[in-house]
Amino acid sequence: MPVGTAFHERTFELCESLNYREWSGYYAVSSYEPHHEHEYNAIRNAAALIDISPLFKYRLTGRDATRLVDRIITRDMRKVSVGQVIYTPWCDEQGKVIDDGTVTRLEENAYRWTAADPSLRWFTQNATGMDVQIEDISESVSALALQGPTSGKLLKSLVKGGDIENLKYFRVTHGTIKDIPVDVSRTGYTGDLGYEIWVPNEAAVQVWDALMEAGRAFDIHAAGMLALDVARIEAGLLLIDIDFNSSKKALIEEQKYTPFEMGLGRLVHMDKNRFIGQAALAAEKKRGHVREIVGLEID
Repeated sequence: MPVGTAFHERTFELCESLNYREWSGYYAVSSYEPHHEHEYNAIRNAAALIDISPLFKYRLTGRDATRLVDRIITRDMRKVSVGQVIYTPWCDEQGKVIDDGTVTRLEENAYRWTAADPSLRWFTQNATGMDVQIEDISESVSALALQGPTSGKLLKSLVKGGDIENLKYFRVTHGTIKDIPVDVSRTGYTGDLGYEIWVPNEAAVQVWDALMEAGRAFDIHAAGMLALDVARIEAGLLLIDIDFNSSKKALIEEQKYTPFEMGLGRLVHMDKNRFIGQAALAAEKKRGHVREIVGLEID
């Protein structure tokens, strides 16, 4: 049976429709009202607050943390600075995509990694012989997506110690909300101006309350998965198990895809250090052989 996230006591009160879906073992609101129109409009015209805590979250630290991240992902970590966030796929040995997610470089050798599917085993298998600690923080760190054109002004009025005004796209800053330490990244899944807020579970409700109270002046609405689905489709953003299959779950070879076939060729840096699937991807690129996923453009 699914369980509630750390925000459940607040989201349950607001969910008039009682319309939920299961997301990685958690209850996720599909739509707070009988129809998601108002929630979608908040994403596009005001500010929407979305509970994204069910994401799998990992913290990687240690002398070889950067080396491990660079070994797994297709992008070049040498080009990623502290305070930067990247979106990236990672592949199996045949160059087929296992999953995609974001990697945040918090310190020189400290990372927060998000994934749609459980990834601890894969990370651990490829960390053999390395000086790296991999911690599953999925159940200790909660996350909110604050999306929409008024979200920046709202956060600027609320976050202390973090430079929200000058925070660039795909960057992260650290501050406090009502004296609670938070990380705020300028990221999202809507294609609109937006931020993601990372907070310890035990302080999740206080942060939710602070955002909703301050957000009244910015026409904030809680938004569910249906509104988020519409926004991410409009933005052309991929969703695992819907737009593509993880190579670990595919039943036949035709259900597996390379980053090139998913329109993510720009995120494959062939001139970087050796990474998993590199040889297979190099061979495919040389052949120029790609299959097209219907509805997606291929680089």
